[in-house]
Amino acid sequence: MKQKAPETYVQMDDMEWAPFPEAFCDGPIKWRLLNTSPEMGSWTAVFDCPAGTSFAAHFHTGPGEYFLYEGKMDIRGGVENGGDSAFAPGYGYESSGARHDQTSFPIDSKFYMTFLGPLAFINPDGSVIANVGWQEAEAAWDAFLQSR
Repeated sequence: MKQKAPETYVQMDDMEWAPFPEAFCDGPIKWRLLNTSPEMGSWTAVFDCPAGTSFAAHFHTGPGEYFLYEGKMDIRGGVENGGDSAFAPGYGYESSGARHDQTSFPIDSKFYMTFLGPLAFINPDGSVIANVGWQEAEAAWDAFLQSR
């Protein structure tokens, strides 16, 4: 019989914030890895995005869901530029293949997100620089913890 994945719990306030890799963002975004699920190919994290920060261009190889619990997130340039703007408290769904050339935070913001499949960071022509799935997220988080 197959093993059942163990249940987990993390107390978020007891976790340190790790700097999100500079290659994948502009400005000092921080994150906390909450869970990885190899059987689902998913990873869940919270992000702390100070005003003026942004994520590098990327697309979702699988769907994802987020809960913006503080601040404002401008997706694809924000509603003023033909994209979307999310305001806390707000929920969003990202379909598989959703491309985000610009995701920015005009004010201090925090959100929770589960990614089903890797997040592909891309060049302007759409070619992939790096895929960040559950294994890469877990390895980056483990490296951060070991550096403490």
